[in-house]
Amino acid sequence: MTLIDNIAPSSAEASTVPKRAWRDRLLFWGLIALFVFGLAGLVSATGWQATWAELQKLSLWQMGVLLLLSLANYLARGLRWHYLARRLGLEIDVHHSLMHFIGGFAMTITPARIGEFVRLRWIKRMTGWNVERTAPLPLADRAFDMAAMGAVLGLSVLLWGQGGVTVIPVALIAIAGALVITRPKLLTKLVESLYGLLRRWPRMFASLRQAARSMSRFSQIATSGPAFALSAFGWMAECYAFFLLLQWMGADVGLAAATVIFLFSALAGGLTGAPGGLGGAEASMMVLLTMNGVPIHVALAATTVIRITTLWFAIALGALTFPFAEAFSNKSN
Repeated sequence: MTLIDNIAPSSAEASTVPKRAWRDRLLFWGLIALFVFGLAGLVSATGWQATWAELQKLSLWQMGVLLLLSLANYLARGLRWHYLARRLGLEIDVHHSLMHFIGGFAMTITPARIGEFVRLRWIKRMTGWNVERTAPLPLADRAFDMAAMGAVLGLSVLLWGQGGVTVIPVALIAIAGALVITRPKLLTKLVESLYGLLRRWPRMFASLRQAARSMSRFSQIATSGPAFALSAFGWMAECYAFFLLLQWMGADVGLAAATVIFLFSALAGGLTGAPGGLGGAEASMMVLLTMNGVPIHVALAATTVIRITTLWFAIALGALTFPFAEAFSNKSN
């Protein structure tokens, strides 16, 4: 395979950029509109009074607990980001790493997860490292998320004793994806095979191959062990928040079942390709809750609250942190 690193985009490729940007914006706002209309339809179908009554059961301190557990998730995964950055060789302070990680959440529901590229942009400003050198960082970050979610999901299915036929395949896909990403030889061969099939975008595939080869820094147990532990802790915190929420709303759902429903919905939403899993995650969560005996108005209220205290809370924190990350990265120039 021959990858050409120093090729400028052709005029034809450059002309497609505005079209892609317009298409991405249309997709983004279309998904938001579908989500809002779908939610409104569910509220109308179930009776907004019943759903509103469930929401009113929650006190301010209970909402505070849910937000704190989500914050524990973000901090644990932010520390993992810092740990992986240091293992990559980046000399960066932990408070800057946390600022970059959380600031990237501001773009969670943008197409193609632009937030991760913004993080690399901040790192480049502060350290001078180009994107090709730092590209393994978001790959490893995503891989350990997938591995931890898949492992916790699989264990919870065993403890719960139900849902294996539909849930286990998703857990295995997540773990298999994580294994491929963190195995440099496998990932390199995958990139080369994909390029051999498409024979397009040589510069992009050259960068991907370089990033794949750099993943060897994260494959040792001394690195993968702590990274996996931080990932698992973070996601278990949000699963526990979902369990508490269901208990407070009077739903008879155990911790293992709540963990399965939450993680399966998050992974299923991600597999749809929609930014932030919008639509897919909510639909999966609603279906699984009602299948397990939760009244539909309670399921709708619980789904609404947990998405506010996880996805939308992350976006709000990211929006608050974003300008500080921009300012501090500019000061280092």
